[in-house]
Amino acid sequence: MKHSFFEKVRHYFSATDKILLMAVMACSAISCVMLYSIAQNGLVDRCDMSTFHTQLLASLIGFGVFIILSILNYNKFIRLWMIYAPIAIGLTLLTFTSLGYRRSGADDRAWLEIGSFYLQPSELLKLAFILTFSYHLARDEENMNQPFHFLMLCVHGMIPIGIVALQGDYGTAIVFAFIFIAEMFSAKIALRYILLGIFSIPAACIFAWDFILQDTHKKRILVLIHPGTDPENLEYQQDKGLSALANGNISGVGLSGGDYISIPEMHNDFIYAHIGQAWGIIGSLVVLFLLVFICLKVLANSLNSKSRQGSFICVGTFAMLFSHCFMNIGMVLKVMPVIGVPLPFMSAGGTAVVCMYTAIGIVNSTRCHNTRHNRIFYNPDIE
Repeated sequence: MKHSFFEKVRHYFSATDKILLMAVMACSAISCVMLYSIAQNGLVDRCDMSTFHTQLLASLIGFGVFIILSILNYNKFIRLWMIYAPIAIGLTLLTFTSLGYRRSGADDRAWLEIGSFYLQPSELLKLAFILTFSYHLARDEENMNQPFHFLMLCVHGMIPIGIVALQGDYGTAIVFAFIFIAEMFSAKIALRYILLGIFSIPAACIFAWDFILQDTHKKRILVLIHPGTDPENLEYQQDKGLSALANGNISGVGLSGGDYISIPEMHNDFIYAHIGQAWGIIGSLVVLFLLVFICLKVLANSLNSKSRQGSFICVGTFAMLFSHCFMNIGMVLKVMPVIGVPLPFMSAGGTAVVCMYTAIGIVNSTRCHNTRHNRIFYNPDIE
């Protein structure tokens, strides 16, 4: 029996993870409100009403991308890696040219300056990596524990990690590593490789400390171990963040006209601190609940996926979101070094917001196309 187009549309919307979408849109709404508050009160020089407008526009574009990608069958576009992977890698490599741009206050040259527009290619590279690595892993899962196949998977994972590490963007490099590890664990990885990885951690940390990390990053780690011993005042931003959280008390000082504590990068990496001082412990816990819910909902979709490709995509997206949340909130709470990782759907940044919506759209596609009757362009008469 043929399904009409409208029936297929109805099936699509019935299969859409509406609760996940509502949680994501709630985060975007809170982000816009907070950025408006920061701009209106003049708390950060680089955050004005244009920042608010950019965030609002990026959220609307992201919503449109979510709808389009949800309709498209992820099993089809994941195979187009030869198109999107070279584009993402190429744009990221352009940051090493004269087009590369180091944002004020950042340690890394991770943006492209195109006229008055700034693009962060590593955000696109995250999406490309999740798709390509999920495709690679799904095709090679049965053989992944053979030395050659395991080595090829590791090489696949090291390419984006190495590129962004050379940029000096160690926070994003950690995100890539977390995606790689999470997807490998969700596959049928042998115990010997897990043990090898665990025993390699001390040597990897020593190598990173001696040959990779810059002096500034080393000092940021040391001040966490020995607080108050920082002659260069690298603790300033985190101390201000903690003061802002304490300033909010239980219910906060409100969105305007309050006695605010200003923090460098308050609109970006430290937006969670402003949420705490504007809405207090209650508001910060609500936001934390929303973010945890989004992460767990994406992970739940991986368990419900009927294809390994779809499952790995969801696991990779979960790893990306969780690592961002963990490191960002850890920075604000001064249990993690300042590493420049934005809070998903919250921190100012058009590229990051659209890419996060794109990832959620792909996750929703794995849900909508779990069964044939949920595929809008599926013709049951053609097999």
